[in-house]
Amino acid sequence: MNTLKLPRPLVNNILTQAQQSPENEICGLIGGQNHNAQHCYPIDNTAADQRCRYKMDPKEQINAMRQMRENNEELIAIYHSHPHAPAQPSVTDLNEAEYPEAAYLIVSLNTIGVLEMTAFCIKDKQAHEITLELT
Repeated sequence: MNTLKLPRPLVNNILTQAQQSPENEICGLIGGQNHNAQHCYPIDNTAADQRCRYKMDPKEQINAMRQMRENNEELIAIYHSHPHAPAQPSVTDLNEAEYPEAAYLIVSLNTIGVLEMTAFCIKDKQAHEITLELT
């Protein structure tokens, strides 16, 4: 995957989630068909320290995957925010990336007045930035 295409309403939804949780990381899944992102599935963060880590609620993650299957969707991307760090994968993000077929989308609130969003392909603990295209 070289490009991640996201509809503007979906991006706005994710950015709003991040802004509503400025001190804690948010997370979720993006589903779609034929590599086209269509739906955002927010999932509660259950990490012990949500300021610098995310862990998807297992039940909510299973339910989101079930919804995607029922909607004939595939997992397009996994997203989370970095409230106090750049929109770059952390060592933890690299070590815990388990879906090489999905893009990883990171939103940073580390800039004043501007949200930064970057997409990556993560395989074998290596991140490669991919083009993010808003549709």
